[in-house]
Amino acid sequence: MKHKSYHWPMVLSPQNIGRLSAVITVLLWTSFIIVGRASSSHVLLPLDIAFTRIVGASLVLLPWAWWMMREQRQRGEQVGSLFGLSPLPLRQTVQAGFLGGLMFALLVYIGFFFAPAGHASVLMPGSLPLWTTLLMWLFLREQISVNRAIGLGFILVGDVLVGGASLLKAFEGGDVWIGDLLFVCASICWSAYSVTVRRFGLDAARATMAITAFAFVCFVPLFTLLVLLNILPSHFSQASWTEILLQVSFQGVGSVAISGISFTQMIRSYGPVKSTMITAVVPGLSALGAVIILGEPMSWNLMVGLALVTCGILFGVRQATVKT
Repeated sequence: MKHKSYHWPMVLSPQNIGRLSAVITVLLWTSFIIVGRASSSHVLLPLDIAFTRIVGASLVLLPWAWWMMREQRQRGEQVGSLFGLSPLPLRQTVQAGFLGGLMFALLVYIGFFFAPAGHASVLMPGSLPLWTTLLMWLFLREQISVNRAIGLGFILVGDVLVGGASLLKAFEGGDVWIGDLLFVCASICWSAYSVTVRRFGLDAARATMAITAFAFVCFVPLFTLLVLLNILPSHFSQASWTEILLQVSFQGVGSVAISGISFTQMIRSYGPVKSTMITAVVPGLSALGAVIILGEPMSWNLMVGLALVTCGILFGVRQATVKT
């Protein structure tokens, strides 16, 4: 049974919807890396932050999902899954939710406690074009155009220049390599989620609601129980209400509710591979933000990397047409 899709205001053309979604996604992803790394130096533990992310998103998206399905329920139709919290069928909810909702959050927040923002910049958004292209080729048999291949090459070289030095230092000892490995796994999970969205043609709002519902049902009760039984550590009792509310607002509402919808809409507009090429500006921007906000060192390779990433986007996206 087909569901009604959430529609953006009609004053925006399909082209402008795609552009707006791309801008919002890039800004929020850049902020996510900087804030995520900064949060690792505060009171809350990685799973605490994941909890605030899921709860914050659930407070906004789950009531919205319930409201969207009200007409079908009133007619007695079977709609959604996971006790009526997800507007998508169970198979799509589980596949998208496991990859883009639960695993991505757990991997990335734990990774922030081991590796700096520069590593995250390169190994997460910086490697998305590689993993997405590979997965699209494996599962959807999508061919790679010449422009896309050239753009992908520029982006990868730029990403390596931006974070190459810090990546080499990760193998000199310590626990940094753990964070690097988690960032790579998080990137693969998000790329697989992108392919899932394209494969099923998921609506932006419904897909974001579904991954939130899956994460809420699978993580929140279990985490709460394990903390109450003193099996898992938690620092919620040591954190201020201000910090908790800020994490709920940014990690949940911003990074999931708003960013999730904008990213999914961008995939529907440009496709997963071109979308991840657009988000390739995030490594340079987040590295620049890390220099200004977190005090990470500035280097020549940052500026050259930014230029190469920009060239890669021009080659890879210039002929993209927004799908209606």
